[in-house]
Amino acid sequence: MAKDKDIPNLSVLNKPERLEDLLKEDRGDDCVPCRIVGGGAFLGLAAYSYITGQQQLELQRAKILASKSPFGMRSRSLGITGISLGLAWLGIWRLFK
Repeated sequence: MAKDKDIPNLSVLNKPERLEDLLKEDRGDDCVPCRIVGGGAFLGLAAYSYITGQQQLELQRAKILASKSPFGMRSRSLGITGISLGLAWLGIWRLFK
């Protein structure tokens, strides 16, 4: 038979767990090499996205300008830059969090 100490009381079971304790348990251990590889991957993806995106935009410049689209070169360039900045922010956040 189980001891009385092994069986929790009903009052203990009804009490909710603290959110801070759950978040600490969920976070887990993250080693430094894991952070470096993860952050480096996001930073590399940001650089690749920016460089190739701008290159493709310049290659398609004539078609974009001829299409009379409401989204011209400036808005597309800002979109590429925004995506790259978002990926870079994720890389920096991954490195330090």
